[in-house]
Amino acid sequence: MGFLLLKDYEEDFEEMDESAGEGEDEKEEQRLQAGEEVEELTAQRRKEIEAIQRAMNEENERVGTAQSRQSGSREEEEDGPKWSRGSEKNQSRASQRGKFIDFMAAKQREVSKKVATKQKKRSTELLRLIDLDFSMTHSILDLPPVNEYEMYIRNFGAANTKQAYVQCNEDNADRDIQTEEIEMCEKWTQHPPEHKGACGDPNLSQEAGDKTANEANFDSKHLTAFLRPASQVMVVLLEEDRAESKSLRKLRSQTDALSFSDGSLQLNTKLPFLYGRSVSLVHFSQVQRHTMMSVHGPTTKPSAVRLDSCTIICIWNIWEPSRPQKVLVYESEVQCCCFSPGKSILVFAGTSVGSVVLWDLREHVGNHYRLKIGEDEWTLRQPTFSTDAVMAGSGHFSCVTSVEVVPSAVAGGLQSEVPLLASEEESSGLSFQLASLDESGVLNFWVVVELPKANEAGSPTDLGLRPGGKVKLLHSSSLLTAERVSPRDAAKTGPSQSLHLKFLPTDSNHFFIGTNMGLVNHGTSHGLKAPPKFYRFQEAGIRPVDISAIHFSPFVQHMFLVGCGDGSIRLHTVSQEQPVAEWKNSTDGEPVVSLQWAQTRPAVFCVLDGASNLHIWDLLKNDTEPVVTERIHSDRLTAMAVFGDSGQQNTYSGIALAHESGTIEMHYFTRSFTAPVPEEEEKLERMVTEAF
Repeated sequence: MGFLLLKDYEEDFEEMDESAGEGEDEKEEQRLQAGEEVEELTAQRRKEIEAIQRAMNEENERVGTAQSRQSGSREEEEDGPKWSRGSEKNQSRASQRGKFIDFMAAKQREVSKKVATKQKKRSTELLRLIDLDFSMTHSILDLPPVNEYEMYIRNFGAANTKQAYVQCNEDNADRDIQTEEIEMCEKWTQHPPEHKGACGDPNLSQEAGDKTANEANFDSKHLTAFLRPASQVMVVLLEEDRAESKSLRKLRSQTDALSFSDGSLQLNTKLPFLYGRSVSLVHFSQVQRHTMMSVHGPTTKPSAVRLDSCTIICIWNIWEPSRPQKVLVYESEVQCCCFSPGKSILVFAGTSVGSVVLWDLREHVGNHYRLKIGEDEWTLRQPTFSTDAVMAGSGHFSCVTSVEVVPSAVAGGLQSEVPLLASEEESSGLSFQLASLDESGVLNFWVVVELPKANEAGSPTDLGLRPGGKVKLLHSSSLLTAERVSPRDAAKTGPSQSLHLKFLPTDSNHFFIGTNMGLVNHGTSHGLKAPPKFYRFQEAGIRPVDISAIHFSPFVQHMFLVGCGDGSIRLHTVSQEQPVAEWKNSTDGEPVVSLQWAQTRPAVFCVLDGASNLHIWDLLKNDTEPVVTERIHSDRLTAMAVFGDSGQQNTYSGIALAHESGTIEMHYFTRSFTAPVPEEEEKLERMVTEAF
């Protein structure tokens, strides 16, 4: 079976059509002539012919399909129709049996194939030039959010229903109402309160009641934090009214005749436990400017209170002069003291027996001894921590002459002195170091540590920690700062002693130690030593003179004053060995007891000498001698301290004077010594330039 497949040329198909037509006519004539013979064919022969025809049709379809799948290259190589042997044999058989080939269908298939090939070639060439891209995007679904009201209206949709709003009439179930239901509960209250509180709810469970009690305790803490500063304000107002009326006690001083004073008041030191005690030290906090401590030495006069051999330290608020805020006691003589940085919650002291002690002013009064004298009850606070016989290998073996807080500022900047809030009181001022110096020149550094919880039974390891206390000192390092003196100089001046310690405010690595040789030693706690090695007189040589006071200027912090035992006063700058200025005869040879810069004016400082004379200097007016000298002989002065604050709302400054009788007076400077002048710092810098 087979058929003749023609390609590429239409002429071939036309010739084949003509030959095929002629063949068909001849066959038709033969059939007419031999009609009788055809009728005589048996049914078996007909069936065979039909089977052959079906096989030929299937073969034509199969060959046409296979031919369409052949590649274009093979088609171009073919010049004309090719017949297979099987096809010729089948064709001859078909012609013999009267079967014809459908060349029209083959021609249509060939034409369709050519058209498809051209379209495919055209599409391939066009696809190289066409680049499809997105021209516009469309949102298929855009559904905005539905608010609560629209959702309600959508779900409300009941037929024949109307929405209406009313203010009341809540019993009408067919309408919505705006008024909410009122919740009611029962409470009880009782005064005075019992058990956990003064109010409660009988319907609450035990757990809820405990929660309510805890909330009440939390509120009470806030109330206590509020009442603490509020009560201080009320006490100050009452003190001012009391001082003005003078009805109960005369607080005004009798020495208002001092030329530099613009008013004064006297602290109430006429207390039973302060009777007969002289004041050896007066010191103010650098942050809380209204907080002051006074050190009252032991007394030889018998008193009703058995504290004769103890040193008493009183913590004052200068706005409340009627009584001290805290009373601290110690069994030995206190030589030096200072406050903690930040809020004044810790007090440190160095003693004559070589111990360093501290008091935590936050401790509850129930942990200390209370003494009732007359109608007043006083709490006498023992030290929270002491280094007595605890750190024998790292403590001091001689009298401690200075205790100073190591500045937390680094070179180039100071720590900002920002007033602390009442809520910060419990956590402030505890991250710092403390330094202590003794007469032999041993400089110890301590780290202040606060324990997370106090132990009422005491600590078995920290024997210096008082039961119930939670602040202690840890020894950090030790330095020997005393300079070796040659035997010839030692025979003239005696052994070297270290008397005063100060740190550079802008760099805690640098410390300055005043000695009994008239020199101020300059050292560093770590790293290389910085020049100059010491600060001396203008004249060369060593003079057996005690350095009795060193104080850095709060305004020009690289300048400091030095007071000596021979009455001379020196003004130094940190970078130079020789002084910027030296005044030898300002005190008539009397030793300098105390020396401090003013807190509001850079060019003003005060000097107290051993003859109870108070000298006030104003370098802007006179840089050769003091502008004011007050001689007080009726009740000799034993200590003095300058106070003040250059605040934006209130600028004040003054001086606290402690007398031999134990009285303490607070004198406020006149405006000429209080109001700052712009040229003052320029005056100091000009003095440095002219000196070098």
